[in-house]
Amino acid sequence: MSEQRANIGYPGVAAAYGDGGAVSDYVALLKPRVMSLVVFTALAGMYMAPGSLHPFVAFCGVLCIAVAAGASGAINMWYDRDIDAIMSRTRERPIPAGRLDHGTALAFGNTLAVGAVAIMGLCVNWQAAALLAFTIFFYVFIYTVWLKRRTPQNIVIGGAAGAFPPMVGWAAVTGDISLGSVVLFAIIFMWTPPHFWALSLYRRGDYEKAGVPMLPVVAGEGETRKQILIYTLILAPLGMTPAFVGMTSWAYGAIAGLMGLVFIGLAIRIITEKSERAARRTFSFSLLYLFVLFAAMIADRAVGLSG
Repeated sequence: MSEQRANIGYPGVAAAYGDGGAVSDYVALLKPRVMSLVVFTALAGMYMAPGSLHPFVAFCGVLCIAVAAGASGAINMWYDRDIDAIMSRTRERPIPAGRLDHGTALAFGNTLAVGAVAIMGLCVNWQAAALLAFTIFFYVFIYTVWLKRRTPQNIVIGGAAGAFPPMVGWAAVTGDISLGSVVLFAIIFMWTPPHFWALSLYRRGDYEKAGVPMLPVVAGEGETRKQILIYTLILAPLGMTPAFVGMTSWAYGAIAGLMGLVFIGLAIRIITEKSERAARRTFSFSLLYLFVLFAAMIADRAVGLSG
């Protein structure tokens, strides 16, 4: 990757070289909002797993998962610095805005990634560390480098990266991958496409300018709306699976079923209303949907409704 490519389109980037950047810029590299969701779902996986961990070991495990998520975000920003400079949603990130040298960002991300995996292995177990390393590899190389700029299936396949954290949390407790962790993975995996496609409906112009083949750009908004509904129809019953397999009680199942019906209703409204407002509403609800499901699982286990 040439230095010429690295400097194209970044206002003030030359002046930023040699500048270490502010603490807030390093925090921004970690994608803290994404990290918070990763940590929450990983905690749920850890809590739902059979067995227990010493509080200090559990803390180390959660910290390593959070740091690994941040490392992945930093490396993603390093690689995507050219398209981030084009998209209005991302042009103020530290690298395209010229506040941080891209080489520094890469070194920061790599250091965090290696440290997170090593500490996970030494403090928790090496099975969880191996799965954490694979999660970083998948997000960086499979999603960011290979899929994101090449196929509209980027979010479908690449969504696995965001679905691994609860499996890592589960493996931190049990040292293995079992049905329960696969169920948690499947829920997030199927949730990711309608979540991001709703976003891409009202951010289509950004993706089009940057040359990212998101579904609305490649297949059109009509097909995207249809796919959102299809995936939501699959997700709604899948969200109830923890109750079917005995991970939770049917109190959780009822909550998940109700949330799924609301999600389906919003997906139908995207098709009938065809407005930016409907897409934004669906995107916002998708975040609430995932939070409520995982919070309900934790609450169900905490009050002893499940086994």
